[in-house]
Amino acid sequence: MAAENKKKAHTALNLNYNSDNGVWLHQGKTLRKIVGTAGMLLPILLLAISLTFFELPGPLESISHYYYTRAATLFTVIVSLIGIFLIVYSGEEPVDFWVSNLAGMAALCVAFFPTSNLAQSCCDAVMPYAVTYFDESQEGWRSLFHYIAAAVFLSALAFMSLFLFVKSDTPKGKRCREKVLRNRVYRTCGILMLLALLVIVLGLFDIIPSETYDRLKLTFWMEALAVEAFGFSWLVKGEALMQDKVN
Repeated sequence: MAAENKKKAHTALNLNYNSDNGVWLHQGKTLRKIVGTAGMLLPILLLAISLTFFELPGPLESISHYYYTRAATLFTVIVSLIGIFLIVYSGEEPVDFWVSNLAGMAALCVAFFPTSNLAQSCCDAVMPYAVTYFDESQEGWRSLFHYIAAAVFLSALAFMSLFLFVKSDTPKGKRCREKVLRNRVYRTCGILMLLALLVIVLGLFDIIPSETYDRLKLTFWMEALAVEAFGFSWLVKGEALMQDKVN
């Protein structure tokens, strides 16, 4: 039983011990599974931290604002991990490589150029969980660059779900039921990412009243929705879910 479970684990991870010249993560499916899992875990873990260690009734204003808290390491590591894996991901065609590289570089920019300060001042007693504060003179350009990078990141991932993941060498009428279902999932995830991005843009330009937008923490929830959709689509693409049935 133990040997069988070990074999299944090796197969799931695409491990090959026959050669020491290979790299474990050379398999595209493995990369997709790791990226998808990391993406889906990020908002869940950050929300859990808010409810437990920070003793808050809900999340912070946005996922990016966790950079300024004791959860900064978790945020930075996961976002950077996603960015690096997207950069080394080659995909099935050149366009997959270039779009995933764009998304990966944008993800690294999200991590390295943080959003606006969480607290109003350094050592803000109202927000004891905020442990980092940047000079306000750098606030404008850094925050703007962060927003642009985040928009590019989500847009590139939505493009991949909507137009790249749905491709197939098999004509439409001859595709198996599982591929048809996967394409529906990809398109749904892509649309959800774009809708989430649209809501955030509407909030930034005060088209959605700021009082309502801030009270509902729409930035966090829309970011969470987009990241969950992105992660789920990559798990499906990595065949962790909805694989073709073996006859």
